[in-house]
Amino acid sequence: MDIFMKDFLWGLTGRVVLPFDPLYTLKRQGFNRAIQKYPLVIVYCRNKKDVSNAVVWARKHSIPIRIRSGGHNYEGYSNGDYLLVIDISEMKGIEIVEDTKQLYIETGVTNKLVYEVAASKGYPFPGGTCPTVGVSGFALGGGWGLSCRYLGLGCDSLEEVELVNYEGDIITTNKRCNTDLFWALRGAGGGNFGVAVSMRFRLPKRIEKVTLIEIDYLHVDAAEQEEFLRVWQDWLKCADYRVTLIARIYNSKHDGLAMLVRGIFYGGTEEAKDIMAKFLVLKHAVYAFSYSTFLEAVTIIGSVYPPYEKFASVSRFVTRDFLQPEIGQVVGLIRKRPSGSVFTGLSLYALGGKVAAVRKDETAFFYRKAQYITWLETVWEEREYAAENEEWVRRRYPVLAQYTTGSYVNFPYRGLIDYLEAYYGSHMESLIKVKAKYDPFNVFTYPQGIIPTMGHDYPVPKEQSEPDIFLPASGDRDAMYRGFRYVTETSVK
Repeated sequence: MDIFMKDFLWGLTGRVVLPFDPLYTLKRQGFNRAIQKYPLVIVYCRNKKDVSNAVVWARKHSIPIRIRSGGHNYEGYSNGDYLLVIDISEMKGIEIVEDTKQLYIETGVTNKLVYEVAASKGYPFPGGTCPTVGVSGFALGGGWGLSCRYLGLGCDSLEEVELVNYEGDIITTNKRCNTDLFWALRGAGGGNFGVAVSMRFRLPKRIEKVTLIEIDYLHVDAAEQEEFLRVWQDWLKCADYRVTLIARIYNSKHDGLAMLVRGIFYGGTEEAKDIMAKFLVLKHAVYAFSYSTFLEAVTIIGSVYPPYEKFASVSRFVTRDFLQPEIGQVVGLIRKRPSGSVFTGLSLYALGGKVAAVRKDETAFFYRKAQYITWLETVWEEREYAAENEEWVRRRYPVLAQYTTGSYVNFPYRGLIDYLEAYYGSHMESLIKVKAKYDPFNVFTYPQGIIPTMGHDYPVPKEQSEPDIFLPASGDRDAMYRGFRYVTETSVK
């Protein structure tokens, strides 16, 4: 490294990765490999001081900042071109204080690590389904997970956040200190106000075992997919709050038209089967109900999530039942895959229960009364099909939008016109005020930030693309696309 470069980087601490480093191509990648960004510098921070130094350095050199933990932002907003990526994934401190039932984490901690540590003391945790997602980004965006109807969203257990602000100072936010910022961080915090460096969560009651619910319906027809959506929305009206489900209505090369259900029930298997009876009587249902520890259940749920994908997607909140003609239209969105697509799906994420029990204005997460989140996606492998698959989502989005409302900020979509209202509803104006108070120079921003970027992203020449990266064998990829293992004789208990 020459003297000029050393002088330029002076003040940055932590592990620095530059474009000419051998690991740069790998380290600039995010979960969605369809999105390729080329940052000027990546700094892997190992403590709060590294983060503070990175913010001060970026401001000194007038270089835009992005914040990355798990790297799972679907639109790649934790990365960018010609800027500084502050990567906090190596900040993995975690501690449980038994006397107060509190969990302290540094913000590079993933779902997998939190589950393992909490479960070692007998606690569940309201985290997400993907093991490699960073807990900080998950919770700052609200935090849907397979315990949310019973334990609330991830942000509902959040009691305190430490973050590095635009001046490089560490500030504390909770219900007694910087309360307006603490409100904003619970549902709108990712990348908008500062770099979160530590969090304190309230732990739920200990639990010995839960029931893991797994149901598959393979090689069905269009009418069966429509019936499945009718059953879903009917079931959700009076579902037991102890169970949270994710369902997928999908179309894949291997399974054809198909559906699946996965969930966690805080109770026994026989009661779970009674609760799920409407799903079990549907044609083609193959199911497993496993009474297991919480850690075993979430480990199985996350066991076949892919390390990366190429995909395009959009999310919406569903606040009313679809009428019969609407069901046909919505389910029909995934029936024809675009060229190169190996999977198209409409996922359903159950809300209600403890999510709806929190007042809408208590946190920045606006859509407390929605019935569920729906997420439309297409997955492809070869890079030449990217434009057609992205167009597939763009053309279908208006059909979904006319029957739904808003969008979940943790499942972003760059095609939203009024994205602030879509993500935050009537909380938008309050969030803008909090932003102006705590980040007056808009140091922390991205293309869909509360105050968006202005010219920080530039087109990269087309010949610069992602490297050819190993993909598993075709049979393993089939499970990865749908995100869950198949129900087989070995999984039925």
